[in-house]
Amino acid sequence: MERTQIKREQDNGKMEEEVVCLRREIGLLPAVSFIIGTVVGSGIFIAPKGVLMNSGSVGLSLLVWALCGILSLFGALCYAELGTSFTKSGGHYTYLLETLGPLPAFLRLWVEFLFIRPAVASYVSLAFGRYVVEPLFAPCPAPTALIKLVSILGVTFVVAVNCWSVSMATRTQITLTFIKMFALVLIIIPGVIALAKGKTENFQNGFELDSITLDRLPLAFYNGLYAYGGWFYLNFVTEEVINPNRNIPLAIICSMVTVTVFYVLVNVAYYTMMTPAELLLSDAVAVTFANRALQGLAAVIPVLVALSCLGALNGGFFGSPRMLFVGAREGHWPPIFSMIHIQRRTPLPAVLFLYPLVVVMLITGEIYQLINFASFSRWFFIALATLGMLIHRYRFPHHPRPFKVPLAIAVTFTVVCFFIVGLSLYSDPWNTGRSCALTLTGVPVYYVTIYHFRVPRRLRKVFNYCSKQLQILLEVAQQEVQTY
Repeated sequence: MERTQIKREQDNGKMEEEVVCLRREIGLLPAVSFIIGTVVGSGIFIAPKGVLMNSGSVGLSLLVWALCGILSLFGALCYAELGTSFTKSGGHYTYLLETLGPLPAFLRLWVEFLFIRPAVASYVSLAFGRYVVEPLFAPCPAPTALIKLVSILGVTFVVAVNCWSVSMATRTQITLTFIKMFALVLIIIPGVIALAKGKTENFQNGFELDSITLDRLPLAFYNGLYAYGGWFYLNFVTEEVINPNRNIPLAIICSMVTVTVFYVLVNVAYYTMMTPAELLLSDAVAVTFANRALQGLAAVIPVLVALSCLGALNGGFFGSPRMLFVGAREGHWPPIFSMIHIQRRTPLPAVLFLYPLVVVMLITGEIYQLINFASFSRWFFIALATLGMLIHRYRFPHHPRPFKVPLAIAVTFTVVCFFIVGLSLYSDPWNTGRSCALTLTGVPVYYVTIYHFRVPRRLRKVFNYCSKQLQILLEVAQQEVQTY
């Protein structure tokens, strides 16, 4: 009898190991590393120039950095409530689907695949390529073709890691997060030492009222919020987080408070070694700072910044494909995207099919315009998601919410998001209008392929045949158990 029971337990254990599904492998430390590693990219090493230029003074620029951190924390707390209320992965897509319906959710998928993810990945990978290649050719300009080649190699490495193993991707993220935090500490320590020695001349007239221009102040917030971007990526992988009701809110609070404190201290360190005028003349603020404060280690800073960019790229490729994966599982995207490698247990097609789009965008070079498109669409759908959360609270007051953000925080963040969207319509109507037009191209696609399903039979046969062949080639299958 005991032998039979032991044999059953062994068979059950074996069956659980063989089941094709995404495993819960992300604990608290990987979750914190995932958020910090995705938020801290190239922004803190480049964006200080944009914040200072548009704020007009040292004191106000530091205030902008702190307020951007608080605003990002407010948004992350709203997403912590959404992530614990709706236990599916998928982030923005899932929350829009559950609160506002299928059309806005599909449009979020549409813009994510067409230009948000490829544009953001291209931008970050180009920064990686630039920081790897440019020091080798200094003071001469580096060849553009070589920068793009190194950028493509960086993207290829990240895609390979995320296709190979979830645990390898999380270990890579933890390692790169510790490296980038070391880079920030390397900048903060000389600044603190300089402050202790009394180098405070750049802070004495911190708030120069004459130089403040209110019409440019929102642009300072844009630059600051760009450096904090990425706080929502953990919500893309909710089904893979161990004990999400505890770990998602805890990881979000720990990581965003840490990032905000570090960002403010890094900017204070910059101003101890550089005057505002010198900072405005610098294209790479961290490198200029290192040449003054860390002369023996100046050559190390570009390498650390490059690895920081690689960490942000890895975080993006780990999280974003899960949105496409969940969209396909819900029937809003081609079914091949909802399949998992039968041995690796990774959403291989969703990761792999983003790769050619990123490479094409890198080669063609139409990246900076698309970043403007991406910013508008990203903030618009974040605003819709938090508005949906407030509507869902009103309509379903008894829905289980293990973590509930204060109403004032949710309302403040939603209003600010819509203000940012409205401001971009005013300040850059051309690019914003094109972004709206590209987003709306998804409406007829939704009605033809999903709502009414009017796809010709011959086209359907070809599509199904291609999907089947890809499934065999990539060795992928649908999830066998429900993971939410």
